[in-house]
Amino acid sequence: MTKQVTLNQAWQGTADCMHCALRGSALFNGLTEQDFQLLHDPVEQITIKAGECIYQSGDSGLYMYTIRSGLVKLVQSLADGTQRIVRLNRTTDVLGMELLVGENYEHNAIALRETQLCRYPRDTVNVLSRQNPVLHKDLMVRWQKALTDADNWLTHLSTGSAKKRMASLLLLLTEDDSTECYLFSREDIGSILSITIETASRTISEFKRLNLMKEISHNHFNLDVSALEAVIGS
Repeated sequence: MTKQVTLNQAWQGTADCMHCALRGSALFNGLTEQDFQLLHDPVEQITIKAGECIYQSGDSGLYMYTIRSGLVKLVQSLADGTQRIVRLNRTTDVLGMELLVGENYEHNAIALRETQLCRYPRDTVNVLSRQNPVLHKDLMVRWQKALTDADNWLTHLSTGSAKKRMASLLLLLTEDDSTECYLFSREDIGSILSITIETASRTISEFKRLNLMKEISHNHFNLDVSALEAVIGS
């Protein structure tokens, strides 16, 4: 589902853009109203259902995306035909930043749950980046965050025991100061942590038995954050 957002709606906040990822994220905080008009005229708000693909690896990239709400997995295909989830992106994260230095997307971007996005042309961001030093700096900050996330992914989610990896993932999925998280399929969890589906299910069952996580509803859990941190540090 797609809808256009007018400049007046965006700037005045009547389309909830005052509080959405596009307006409130660091990437666009430095824009003047004139800059914002240049960017926002072609912006579209998109709702993607869980399981739907936003773009595929190798596709010619015309658009970048900011996540307003939801969760997106970035998937990379390996030479043996298998796929690995290499990163999770959520609210305020920017998808498709590789288009600032290349022509094609590098991953498959797939919604893990219903996700709302703002879509805007790559070329417009490139022009604004050259004209607006604040936006250019913010883009560099985003690049650094992506590198840091990749380092953390390798350090905490791809090494160590299955229990430590699972604890790290659960804490990663909490937002702000919340102790709650939403999980997804055991297959996706296995792909993220480089463990089998059986190991993922067994580890979650053990965590539930030890009260490290208590199920509120299907795949919605309340976490014992301190206990999970102790698992990571053990």
